[in-house]
Amino acid sequence: MENKPQARPRKKFKMPSAYTILFLIIIFVAILTWLIPAGQYSTDKAGNIIAHTYKAVASNPQGIWDVFTAPIYGMIGNDHTEGAISISLFILVIGGFLGVVNQTKALDDGISSVVSKYKGKEKILIPLLMILFALGGSTYGMAEETIAFYPLLIPVMIGVGFDKMVAVAIVLVGSQVGCLASTVNPFATGVASQTLNISPGDGILSRIVLLVITVAISIFYVYSYASKIEKDPAKSIVFNQHEDDLKRFALDHKDQAGTKMTGRQKAVLWLFGLTFLLMIVGLIPWDQINSKWTFFTSFTKWLQNIPVLGQLIGSNLVPFGSWYFTEITTLFFLMAVIIMFVFKMKESTFVNAFLNGMGEFLGVAIIVAVARGIQVIMNDGNITATVLHWGEMGLSNLGSVVFIILAYIFYIPMSFLIPSTSGLAAATMGIIGPMGKFAGVDPSLVVTAYQSASGWVNLITPTSGVVMGALAIANVNITVWWKFMFKLMIYLFVTTAIFLGVMALL
Repeated sequence: MENKPQARPRKKFKMPSAYTILFLIIIFVAILTWLIPAGQYSTDKAGNIIAHTYKAVASNPQGIWDVFTAPIYGMIGNDHTEGAISISLFILVIGGFLGVVNQTKALDDGISSVVSKYKGKEKILIPLLMILFALGGSTYGMAEETIAFYPLLIPVMIGVGFDKMVAVAIVLVGSQVGCLASTVNPFATGVASQTLNISPGDGILSRIVLLVITVAISIFYVYSYASKIEKDPAKSIVFNQHEDDLKRFALDHKDQAGTKMTGRQKAVLWLFGLTFLLMIVGLIPWDQINSKWTFFTSFTKWLQNIPVLGQLIGSNLVPFGSWYFTEITTLFFLMAVIIMFVFKMKESTFVNAFLNGMGEFLGVAIIVAVARGIQVIMNDGNITATVLHWGEMGLSNLGSVVFIILAYIFYIPMSFLIPSTSGLAAATMGIIGPMGKFAGVDPSLVVTAYQSASGWVNLITPTSGVVMGALAIANVNITVWWKFMFKLMIYLFVTTAIFLGVMALL
């Protein structure tokens, strides 16, 4: 009997990396420079586009060499496009800072001590921990770092009568809603603001309001679900896995939850919080909020005029309210060194921790430059102004409310296409931001719309390593997670859209 040849297994389609997607977009945009008419806008002294000044210019189609130099110029900049070097360096330094903090295990043991402290009152942990994770997401883009907390919280929540979905939601929803309402998150707010040449502090007060609203909604949602499970365990969305979960997780948390923090770790946590507080205070444009709020400027001048002390501190000290990426990068570098001395860390340990932390964020720093390459091709090919001109004509009959909600909706599918938050900002903000000006929308609100959409998608997207990693640890299918999240996603979408519309009117 003749043996039939065995059928070859079909290769499953694998989504290419963000780098590949962005480079393919660079190629696509380069092709567009051969097809789209070239044009330019007049600009004012600050470099801002002046509406209704568009004119046609000679075309400058981009070739193969231009495509491959685009990411290079995306990093260092050229005559037409500012480079991403300042934000990329900031990302690397904040990576080093987090590497040093993680070396002390202050964050991990801090969460563990909170869980231990509230033993027997675990329901209080839901709002408390969700607020902590949200603050982490809102300030420094806390995401991958949360993976370590699932094995700790899942057995605790199951052991007190809740289920693993409560534990996953505390960490995942908490941190990602924080990213949705980022205040100064360098990977969202920072990259987008730098692309538009505005301070990450612009619009921070409204984003704090959005953070409070969305976190409150999320806490209520998770707390209500936990209360329902507490009364009737059969209503758990994963009740069919209850017996397996008891075997898998029930005994794992006894040792983990008893962690006690050392005095040095507590000091590191205080310094960690102080660093982000100083960054926020430094970025908020105080004199723009109120022209009389010049305290920090006056204090800095007074400090620098003190003999010896002023020179010792530094003649280039910039007052709070005027900080940009150079200042906040310096802050994180300085605080990393201070933490080294406070924790009494060896010099070799510090250097290794700092460099390893930078290494973990190298991919993010590079992706910003690759994404900026899209803008390089558009600007060098003289088609950016043409696209903006089309937007100007299309937006002439649209109000600010309609534009900002459409921008929010636009960024939802784009967040699936380009999963990298920083890559998405660098790739698109240079077009969408100026379009907002034509519709009378402040650039900082466009930043809010973009990061809200990105954060919303990152709660459920299967392309996120954070989402899939959390669900893998919890042994939860993503379709079950979608079912659990369905109503909350609607609440967050509607709330954010209404918030953006109201802010556009103000």
